[in-house]
Amino acid sequence: MPIAQRTAPKNEQRARPSGSDSRASIYAALAANGVIAAAKLIAGLLTASPALMSEAAHSVADSLNELFLLASLRRSRRAADRSHPFGYGKERFFWSFLASVGIFVTGGCFSLYQGVRAWQSPQRETGAELIIAAAVLVIALLAESGSLAKALSQAKERSGGMSRGDLVADPALRTVIAEDGTAVLGVFVALIGIGLHALTDEPRWEAGASWVIGVLLLIVAFRLGMEAQRELIGQSVDPRLQEELTIFLAQQPEIDTVIEVLTMRLGPDSTLLAARVDLEPGMDSETVEEACGRIKRVLHERWPSCDHIFLDITDLDGAG
Repeated sequence: MPIAQRTAPKNEQRARPSGSDSRASIYAALAANGVIAAAKLIAGLLTASPALMSEAAHSVADSLNELFLLASLRRSRRAADRSHPFGYGKERFFWSFLASVGIFVTGGCFSLYQGVRAWQSPQRETGAELIIAAAVLVIALLAESGSLAKALSQAKERSGGMSRGDLVADPALRTVIAEDGTAVLGVFVALIGIGLHALTDEPRWEAGASWVIGVLLLIVAFRLGMEAQRELIGQSVDPRLQEELTIFLAQQPEIDTVIEVLTMRLGPDSTLLAARVDLEPGMDSETVEEACGRIKRVLHERWPSCDHIFLDITDLDGAG
């Protein structure tokens, strides 16, 4: 009879922290983007700069997305129940997908529209207006750079504390890094457009900057959306980790053959591992139970994110 073994008890699963380090990065990004969005919008309306308006839309989209990510952290920490026996970890992936849609529509599409409108109806700005726009963008660059540095620091701390090939990348932290990195690059593009406008007295340079910002946001949104889509459908762990898990099982003295190893990411801190194995002959039921308990315990100790472990004991000799 097949024997299924599961790891950590429910109280241990509830006690595991989830997203505490990501929350600090999201709050930092939200504070920066909220202030920057207001400053860009006011300056953009005063100066009629299309590049600045595109960047304002970008910051508004990022601010809304950070609210989505904060909601994902709260909702994903709910304990497992009868309707969701593996917990709510995939809430992270769902809200990250919504964030990518927000970047696509509010940021990318609006920037492209702003560029088309500015190209069709170019409007020259005075020297004072160009200086105001550039000053706001420089301040935005400093704030966005600080937010990006904090997110990268959090990512480095997380990776440094993990065992090799262990934890699934946090979608919230990944989205914040992508947003802040794109924001820094977008500000540079907007500054170049405003600078070329000032040097050549040709306002269409700013329309071109809006197009570049829009395309950049569409690409980033598409990449984030595809990553979230793969995780929502049910993505396996990294191939190297899959190989490590298979090798570990094959090296156990009680296991004769590893038939199949299946994995699926249930959240940034949660992984489902299901393995079909054939044990060494001559083992009684009590020995099998002890062996399965030891194997799943050691697996969870070495790879803490593997918190749902099922061992399906198959008798290959009997099947043949």
